[in-house]
Amino acid sequence: MFTPPSVGYDRAVALFSPDGRLFQVEYANEAVKKGSLTIGIKASEGVVLVAEKRQFSRLAESAEKIKKVDDHVGLAFSGLFGDARVLIDDARVYAQVYRLTYGERIPVELLAKRICDIKQIYTQHGGVRPFGVAFLIVGVDRRGAHLIMTDPGGSYMGYKAAAVGANSQAAMEMLEKLYDDKLTLEDATLLALRILDKSVEGGISPAKAEVGLITIKEQVFRILSQSEIASLFSKVK
Repeated sequence: MFTPPSVGYDRAVALFSPDGRLFQVEYANEAVKKGSLTIGIKASEGVVLVAEKRQFSRLAESAEKIKKVDDHVGLAFSGLFGDARVLIDDARVYAQVYRLTYGERIPVELLAKRICDIKQIYTQHGGVRPFGVAFLIVGVDRRGAHLIMTDPGGSYMGYKAAAVGANSQAAMEMLEKLYDDKLTLEDATLLALRILDKSVEGGISPAKAEVGLITIKEQVFRILSQSEIASLFSKVK
């Protein structure tokens, strides 16, 4: 459990506490934990992202949690929407600059590294704060399929299956028990939806879920329509 500092070591992002902690980064991680749950699973045929879609008012439209960055890359996020928007815009620009410069698609890990470079810069300068957002980045390139998680401190790591956001620890425990390297993409999608349904208070419905996926064969990231998600839910239930 996160314990706030007893003295003012959290007043500047670049100030370490005596035990080597950066409290501003830990606060950013707390913002991620309060975000909606997002799950990513790498299957034998590709990678899938599933996210909880929260509606804060019956008068407001729910914001999208899964975004397309380039034809072969997509991501989902948990945390502050404003912080995510800025970093997603930077990622899209960097992907297009790479394509124009080198005449090919950007490697997925390089794009994740670029996002984390920006995040890390905001942990070492006074007058700024860390980005309170974590990403699950998926894509396919010459090295195969990728599922990469980034955190507010600027670290990233590849995963076979991962979860971020509210109740992510319980979701990760279920993933560790149920994940199989031989999962098909459809099986992985249904597994992610089942875990999302069990992890979110009150469960979820097709209107409260987003799904994005990419196959190794087609190498095009696609966000599923509401009717496609409803069809998947009929198999989940």
